[in-house]
Formats: sequence, C-alpha cells, structure tokens
Amino acid sequence: MNAAVRAVVRRGVSLGVQVVGVRHGYAGLIAGDFIDLDISSVGDIIHRGGTVLQTARSDRFMTPEGQREAVEKARAAGIDGMVVIGGDGSFRGAIRLTELGLPAIGVPGTIDNDIYGTDRTIGFDTAVNTCLEAIRKIRDTATSHDRTFVLEVMGRHSGWIALAAGLAGGAESILLPERPLPIEEVVARLKRGVERGKRHSLIIVAEGVGSGFDVGREIRERTGYDTRVTVLGHIQRGGAPTAADAMLASRMGARAVELLVEGRGGLFVGEVDNELVAAPLASVLDRRKEIPEELLDLAEVLAI
Repeated sequence: MNAAVRAVVRRGVSLGVQVVGVRHGYAGLIAGDFIDLDISSVGDIIHRGGTVLQTARSDRFMTPEGQREAVEKARAAGIDGMVVIGGDGSFRGAIRLTELGLPAIGVPGTIDNDIYGTDRTIGFDTAVNTCLEAIRKIRDTATSHDRTFVLEVMGRHSGWIALAAGLAGGAESILLPERPLPIEEVVARLKRGVERGKRHSLIIVAEGVGSGFDVGREIRERTGYDTRVTVLGHIQRGGAPTAADAMLASRMGARAVELLVEGRGGLFVGEVDNELVAAPLASVLDRRKEIPEELLDLAEVLAI
C-alpha cells in the first residue's frame, strides 16, 4: 500500500493537486486525523510493507451519521476527492462517500486477490512469495528428515494464495475452499508417493478449509507418517513488496489520481490482461472472483 500512497502523492503533485493523507482509515476520516503530504514525505517508503498512514476499522463509519460526519470533516479540511485503498468494505465506504458528494476512487488492496474485476490486487504477489519462501525452507527439513509437512496459509473464503503458492512450490496436495479435497484423497496420494519411493511430502491448506493441525492429525492417524504442521499466519501480510506488487500499486495509485482530476468518482482501478481499467465500484461488490477451472485442474494433475 505504501507504493500506492507514494504514487498518489507524486502523481497528484505533478498535476498541481495538494494531497492530504488520512491516518487510520475511515476512523481517522471521522476524527479529522489528516496530514499534509508532499514529494518528500513519501520518500523512502516504496520498499516498506504495511501502510505509513495506518488503518483501522470503524463501526461509526458504517452508520449514516458517521458517513455524513466523515464527509463534513473532509469538506472542512478542503478535501474534494479521495483515493481509497482496500477491499470490499473499503469499496462500500467509497461508494457512500461518492453518493454524499465526495468523489472517491477505489484501489484494490488485499492479499486474498478476491476482488472481482481485476486480475491482481495489491499485496497478493508479495503474500504468495512469502509463502513460497517458507515452502522452500520447509522442504529442506522435510527432505532431510523424511517428514510430511502441512502448511496452513491465509484464505478464509478464497484459495488464491494457497493455489498459487502450492503450484509454484510443488505441493503434493492443495486444499481450497473452491474445491475441497477429501482427506481420504490426500492420504491416498501420500501413500502412492511412498509406494514409488517418495520420502517426504507437502500439503497446503487454505484456512477456509479447516485447521492445518486437524489435517495433520488426520494424516498421522490414518498413515502413521511423521507429520508436522506450520501455520504462517500474519507473516503473510507484511514484508517488503515484490517488484510486481510495487509496480502494480504505483500504476494503480497514479491512475486513481488522474480519474479524480478528470472529475470522476465511484470507480475502482483494476488490471485486466496487464492493462489498467476503470469500472464502477458497485459492479464488483457481491460478485465472487472465481479461480479458473484450468488452474484447479492443473493443481490436481501435477500432484500425481
């Protein structure tokens, strides 16, 4: 997100726009927690994870009164357009701001890559590469000690992280919310691997499928194999962005400012086939971004 913030500020300045940062998200908007931003203030942040502006949930902003209060605070500070970085909840807020007369442009930022209308979201590639780094290190241990490892990754409703990390890391089985794999099939694959001389295996579990510890216990009880479990947790949400993420965030942030300067609002910036697109925010809400069947099929084929 810092790469996007940097791009918003520097593109805005290049267009003659004064840029103000809102700290702590919609909660900060209601509180009037603003900070002037210029070229220097966003220097040396592109490589940092998280967001220098910080973020927070706001129950108050979910109410009509809170939304009106937020717009009033923005107007009083001379703010006449906003770039909102986030996911579904943030986009819903951006729609309400636009409806109340404060044009807002959404930039998709979520590691889950589950926002409809864009091929990629800011943070996804970095999260996947964090998982992939862990997979490669765990494989060293699994190989050395002839063990089966279960790795639980984030993805409560979406299996994008698990699938991408599992495919890139050569996992033997990938358990996804989109295509749950019965534990019987996981065990059968492990046994087939042992029969052909395989001494170690890696199972990727998206948290939306269930607990990695439960999967590990089932494997131990059904096979007797030495099975260990690792839960990556919030380590997936931090760290320096990959080059792909930094570039994507920079392009999206700059385009969001351009849309506001053009007098537009209620839109989000997405990427489709490597090209930036602008679409109504309302068109992406309540729509599920499906994982292509070919990727799901490929994961099963490569696990043989």
